Amino acid sequence: MDVLKQLETFVAVVQAGSLSAAARQQNLVPAVIGRRLDALEERLGTRLLLRTTRSLTLTQEGSAFFEDAQRIMAELEDAESAVASGASRVRGHLRISAPAGFGRKHVAPHLAHFQQQHPELTVTLDLSDRLVDLSSERVDCAIRISDLADSSLVAVRLANNRRVVVAAPAYLAQHGIPKSPEDLARFQCLSLGASQARGWTFKVNGALVNWKVNGTLACNDGAVLHEWALQGYGLAWRSLWEVKDDLTEGRLVTVLDAWSSPEYPVYAVMPQRKFMPQRVRHFIEFLKAAYAAPGYWG
Repeated sequence: MDVLKQLETFVAVVQAGSLSAAARQQNLVPAVIGRRLDALEERLGTRLLLRTTRSLTLTQEGSAFFEDAQRIMAELEDAESAVASGASRVRGHLRISAPAGFGRKHVAPHLAHFQQQHPELTVTLDLSDRLVDLSSERVDCAIRISDLADSSLVAVRLANNRRVVVAAPAYLAQHGIPKSPEDLARFQCLSLGASQARGWTFKVNGALVNWKVNGTLACNDGAVLHEWALQGYGLAWRSLWEVKDDLTEGRLVTVLDAWSSPEYPVYAVMPQRKFMPQRVRHFIEFLKAAYAAPGYWG
């Protein structure tokens, strides 16, 4: 029992960021938390945390031990939950990472609804377009929209997506409609900056080709490109999940559909582990069901 309390306290301190915050969460005084950490480090014979009055830092040994301790506590929590309520009870803390634009539109609403169905669950959603390191940043599950390069991750396909070239009707009325990728040279192409330096992908004669595009407006924020396209400033290469409502309402129209690249998947990815936590498993199934609803993707 003392060992489990020490592990629980260690995980809580790292997650909370301080002894005092962990003490408040567990309804204990900080001195008790400190004694448990001291006992754990003495038993292991190594320093896990560097503690000062102002900061708390994991040592190299502490960082490695935290991953195992967190996994053990999650598996214990899942085992207790399964026995207590037939594996249907979802609780603990769920941390999800997703690309900013996709996460705002297609993860955040579902995640909030999921939490309401499981009131014992707490949730953190991190929105970022950078590639998150799930293990070092202690992320339970990340949403990724691309082919997966990291084979060490467990991946579950959630949906398919594709990119389309779009423009406002007013822009096309003024500048004409491109009939093939070659025509893009005479159009204002709104580019995603350096991340799209290789160009827009089209299917030409059965092969995928990265077509270089030119324009006087570029931005590293896809939401800005979307807004520029709506305002009639040029052509944009956007994901269907982002522009489907604008296409339905006629604010944007697609061009070059005959050259559209094939669909690519939306994945939920997780670190390799023997048992997937109940909170992660249930959320993935919840998200898959939402995305599979008729008409969801337009």
